[in-house]
Amino acid sequence: MNSEQQYIDLYNEASDMLKRHAADVLNAVRDRAFADFKAQGFPTRKVERYKYTDIPALFAPDYGLNLNRLEIPLNPYDTFKCDVPNLSTSLYFVVNDSFYNKMLPQAGLPEGVIVDSLGHVATQKPGLIAEYYARIADTREDAITALNTMFAQDGLFVYVPKHVKIDRAIQVINILRADVDLMVNRRVLIVMEQGAEAKFLFCDHAADNRKFLSTQVIEAYVAENASLELNCLEETHLKNTRLSNVYIEQQANSRVNHNVITLHNGVTRNRLDLVLKGEGAECHCNGCVVADKEQHVDNNTLIDHQAPHCTSNELYKYVLDDNAVGAFAGRVLVRQEAQKTISQETNQNLCATKTAHMYTQPMLEIYADDVKCAHGSTVGQLNDAAMFYMQQRGISKKEAKLLLEFAFINEVIDKMELEPLRDRLHHLVEKRFRGELDKCEGCDLCK
Repeated sequence: MNSEQQYIDLYNEASDMLKRHAADVLNAVRDRAFADFKAQGFPTRKVERYKYTDIPALFAPDYGLNLNRLEIPLNPYDTFKCDVPNLSTSLYFVVNDSFYNKMLPQAGLPEGVIVDSLGHVATQKPGLIAEYYARIADTREDAITALNTMFAQDGLFVYVPKHVKIDRAIQVINILRADVDLMVNRRVLIVMEQGAEAKFLFCDHAADNRKFLSTQVIEAYVAENASLELNCLEETHLKNTRLSNVYIEQQANSRVNHNVITLHNGVTRNRLDLVLKGEGAECHCNGCVVADKEQHVDNNTLIDHQAPHCTSNELYKYVLDDNAVGAFAGRVLVRQEAQKTISQETNQNLCATKTAHMYTQPMLEIYADDVKCAHGSTVGQLNDAAMFYMQQRGISKKEAKLLLEFAFINEVIDKMELEPLRDRLHHLVEKRFRGELDKCEGCDLCK
């Protein structure tokens, strides 16, 4: 049986149950997504954007799904103790794919701001959700997005009205929780109106030592003069498989800072599609990967310049140890009308062992004639001369290796705007290199 057939059969059997437990707005595109999924099937390595990850193999096991919306016995506010020191956040939880609404942060949000269950808002304000949901996350172009759209029942919705600035960062903890091997399909929709400003920290954790398969689709609309910082941090475990597709649309003079950090995982595949639709838009996309053992991390990005006078900067760095596999494929597309584009794409990688593998493919596709664009990639090992220099001065080989790796990865972390988050990540990355980071300090989830 093909990997996709079990999901086709499941949808045919359970579509009525799916729709019964979901809002009409989400159901409106469900059957279309199913048709798109059937037409495509899971992408094989022959598909250019999936050449570095065996997608059918990831979906072949038989995972359970909570389609009947059974309640998960977990109060994350009691168990989750991890925090970023000196970073005052509004803390929210998504348990598997369900927004946790039994307890919410006491700190109030500015008037008009919505942070709530996607399913709940879709029921209460269907017009608002219908305007944006599944518009830039095109199910015809990607089978994983189609699969997520046909099974997603809930997730997170964030709305920031015109000219509203949220001073306090919004922290969202995605917790995977189950007594059996589980598949989760989570949806996130972020709408930033004209002149709005907000910063987000999304953290992925696994509360149980089970095999998890999670798909996540994030759609973010950033209107004219709006500013969005989106930080995504994964600290799960070796049994976790995570596929996250992020779609961002920017209008004129908007600014986006997107950072993705993978510190502990099993198999991770991140896709970023970012469209610069308005003149003067600017984006900064950064990635940081630390992997060892048999871990696999694949980042695939597309930055689409559709308007003139836009700027994009992209920096992804990997440190791979043991038998880890890393992949980066980044495409910058500059369309004919996107004159005066400035773009820089860089991928730098460090393989600490001869058995670690890195695949890198930075790409520029330019149809405009008045641009400043550059791209490049490097794959190397630890500098022997630097190692020798430090050992000659009394630093052990292990400590010298750690210092070189730490210095290499710091460039990405230092690009994050939230200073307390930068300090926390410096601490977590150092612990990760020392082999001490199995779970977050002070957190009861993994006991």
